Amino acid sequence: MKEYVTESTFIDAFKQNDDRKNQFSYEGLTALYEYFEEYEDSTGEEIEFDMIGICCEYTEYDNLKELNNNYSKQYKDLEELREETEVIIVTFDRFIIRDF
Repeated sequence: MKEYVTESTFIDAFKQNDDRKNQFSYEGLTALYEYFEEYEDSTGEEIEFDMIGICCEYTEYDNLKELNNNYSKQYKDLEELREETEVIIVTFDRFIIRDF
């Protein structure tokens, strides 16, 4: 039995969980939800909501410098980063990646 997850239930699930409420910004959660919805639409594959799995697989960064420090690499731009992993744009500087 599957339950349809709306954008607000997706965001609320994170924000109401004491251990996960600060994992992503509100804008980041919106971008993730839209990313998953687009993935389902383009592939026809239904995704099962797994908050812990999402938290283990994706990380939000405030900017490229923060990511470079975390990975001890020097990506010039997001295009170069896209060659390594999925990049989900949140705001002008902020983005989410699929960890690698």
